[in-house]
Amino acid sequence: MKEKLEAIKESALKELKEAASKVDLENIRVKYLGKKGELTQILRGMGALTAEERPIVGKVANEVREALENFIEDASSNIKAKEKELRLKKEVIDISMPGNKKVLGKRHPLAQTLETMQDIFLSMGFSIVEGPEVELDYYNFEALNIPKNHPARGEQDTFYINDNIVLRTQTSPLQIRTMEKQKPPIKVIAPGKVYRSDAVDASHSPIFYQMEGLVIDKGITFADLKGTLDLFAKKMFGENLKTKFRPHHFPFTEPSAEMDATCFVCEGEGCKLCKGSGWIEILGCGMVHPQVLRNCGIDPEVYSGFAFGFGIDRMVMLNYGIDDIRQLYESDVRFLNQF
Repeated sequence: MKEKLEAIKESALKELKEAASKVDLENIRVKYLGKKGELTQILRGMGALTAEERPIVGKVANEVREALENFIEDASSNIKAKEKELRLKKEVIDISMPGNKKVLGKRHPLAQTLETMQDIFLSMGFSIVEGPEVELDYYNFEALNIPKNHPARGEQDTFYINDNIVLRTQTSPLQIRTMEKQKPPIKVIAPGKVYRSDAVDASHSPIFYQMEGLVIDKGITFADLKGTLDLFAKKMFGENLKTKFRPHHFPFTEPSAEMDATCFVCEGEGCKLCKGSGWIEILGCGMVHPQVLRNCGIDPEVYSGFAFGFGIDRMVMLNYGIDDIRQLYESDVRFLNQF
């Protein structure tokens, strides 16, 4: 039996030297060391040996098993090394070949314009506030002096979640939230996405962007409002820009106004963009209504303030001469690559 074990060892060693793949190694392992392998069969037949022969044959059998396992492990390492070397040769990169051009995206014109506007107001000492887009009716309307059945609610086609919750129609609720949490002096802007149930056309979208501003302190007057907004307009559109204010009505400001600026295209001469008037409407503004201050726990006899708001989409369209708001939301790369 010892001779047979040695013969198995020699035969297995010869086959291992000729093995060329992991599959060959596995077949050899099963052939000799598997449950039905040649070495296993010999070990199972040891019960027929005498008590004197059994330890001698068992020792030789264990030595053969250990030797075969070591041979298989070494052969496996050699095959892995050869496969790695072959794989590296196939994966060589030809550095003389031209590379693949990667197309880089650009910032959306809305994002570019918003960043410019924020930088202007930050340089003037304003802070940025943010808040929920799903808003309570109280903050979106009532605290802004727009109670239920007020005509102004009909002018804003609102998305209602239920009777008390809406998708905000403006970023004005952030003014209320700020005045509730912060004591004057207050100087903030509130940019963000707003929603109105408008039919989609060249000038309307159910989703658009607004930026509103609020200043509350002692002794704030309409002159502060005009100076702030005139400075913003000049920084945004050029030092030669002129502005004017027209009386208007907003429930949450008194007095209220709309600010116009000289047309960016014709510089006040009259053109198609400004419809021959030489002026373009920019934003709405006014002094904060005393009742709005009271709603937020601020004494209107001590403090006053002004507020303003404008559509960021409109600013983009005016700045770049875009005549259809839908182009800002259709994600057409051909259009967006122009900016």
